[in-house]
Amino acid sequence: MKTNKLFYFFILICFNLTAQIDEIKIEIEPYLQDATPSSIIIMWQTNKNEESIVEWGLTPKLGEKTEGIAYDVNFTEARIHEVTLKNLERFTNYYYRVKTGNTTSDIFQFKTPPFATDNKSFKIVAMSDMQYDHNQPDKFNEIINDGVLKFLKTEFKDSLPDNLALVMIPGDLVENGSKYYQWKDHFFKPSEKLFSNVPVYPVLGNHERNSLYYFKYFSLPKNGSPEYAEHWWYKDYGNTRIIGLDSNDGYRNSREQYNWLKDLLNKTAKNNDIDFVFAQLHHPHKSELWIPGEEDFTGKVVDLLEKFSTETGKPSIHFFGHTHGYSRGQSKDHKHLWVNVASAGGAIDNWGEFEGRDYDEFTVTQDEYGFVMVEVDANKNNPKFTLKRVSRGNTKEFKNNIITDSITIFKNEKKPQTPEAITPNNLTMPITGVVLKANNFKSSLNKAFHAASNWQVSTDLEFKSIVYDSWKQFENWYYKENRQEKDDLTDEEIEKRLTNNTTYYWRVRYRDQHLNWSNWSKTATFKTMQSKEN
Repeated sequence: MKTNKLFYFFILICFNLTAQIDEIKIEIEPYLQDATPSSIIIMWQTNKNEESIVEWGLTPKLGEKTEGIAYDVNFTEARIHEVTLKNLERFTNYYYRVKTGNTTSDIFQFKTPPFATDNKSFKIVAMSDMQYDHNQPDKFNEIINDGVLKFLKTEFKDSLPDNLALVMIPGDLVENGSKYYQWKDHFFKPSEKLFSNVPVYPVLGNHERNSLYYFKYFSLPKNGSPEYAEHWWYKDYGNTRIIGLDSNDGYRNSREQYNWLKDLLNKTAKNNDIDFVFAQLHHPHKSELWIPGEEDFTGKVVDLLEKFSTETGKPSIHFFGHTHGYSRGQSKDHKHLWVNVASAGGAIDNWGEFEGRDYDEFTVTQDEYGFVMVEVDANKNNPKFTLKRVSRGNTKEFKNNIITDSITIFKNEKKPQTPEAITPNNLTMPITGVVLKANNFKSSLNKAFHAASNWQVSTDLEFKSIVYDSWKQFENWYYKENRQEKDDLTDEEIEKRLTNNTTYYWRVRYRDQHLNWSNWSKTATFKTMQSKEN
């Protein structure tokens, strides 16, 4: 009798071991890719098995079923699964779960994008450089769960897919893209509650190392150059065009990518459905925290976007990372923003740690963790977007989702009143210490304020021979100090020695906080004193 009991006990143990060995496990929870008004791609990873099924519907009862494909990820039994749901209704909430063999996920939600003509408003999160930091190993998990998810729930109350349309990531998702385990443990695991409900759109950073894993794990739009699939692409959401670019070595000097972007912007200029363009690429053109990280290619991209925005009246942004901190600036003559959306995990580039520079374009730079949120208001009469920096502080000072910077840009231009050049006018002045003075800022736009002044001095009336050109903004946060704190922007001391016995012409224009410039003032004139030697 005792022998029989031992035998059955042995059989039971063997059965359980066999069941565990045969068990299919979801190693990476479902995440969303390449959403359109009528389709979406759902991906996940299991330890084995080819079956790729998504059960979905308009309610948690689901009711529909779609099958997809599975493929190898690292020459083991592990499989990435990819299923495309089609014939969906636009701007509609759906429920879904994934199934491989006898294993199913929890039920998640997603929301399809609208058409541009629906004039639906939405929100975007942009963040970058979440690569693993051994000194702060849980930072990306904190940014996602205590940062993005809690901020959305607190500020907007609705379900996650209603609160957030998509996530943009301009590079450095992992510390080393060629290491298989980092994708699962360091990127997908901390972010699973977000990306199971909201589509994510990354571009390559230098830390991805152009790894095959990146191209296996993401199914991005296939509308870039065919021979460079998923290196550059674009995605439309409502009235906004998202553009992904590759600024890494081997691709940033590609004429193919530059010409593709130039052609795309020309087509976007003619597309009346698009009001805004948000581009993302990894490397900065200018960095106040880390000059060695700068790349000329990004400057070429900025030139194209500036030209596009000025010629079309469609404001643009370029999001970037690489430098581990936040910066926000704006082009002098164009409705174009420069935004560093780091760091979401990588070690902070602290002030003074690396070579930096105070650039004219940037008004805010912070050596802090956090993310950026963009709220797009698709009002057909006057669309706008509001960009906010949500800070998590740094290792010296913790911040719990504090908004540390904000700017609102309208598509339609509303110029401030033309300033008046007051003095000097028809006066004789010394060759040094000349102070230009204009009147106070005025605008008919509600709550507009004086955000920048541009002063020009020339030796000819047509301003073809400009000898002094000064652009100053109402704030300039550099090295934790606002270097513009006491400047009311209505006067300007010429910071150079002028030529004696010379007639000069000067003018000024004012800008509001929405990047609207006034017209130039009427030209005033002064003459410098004759040298005593003469």
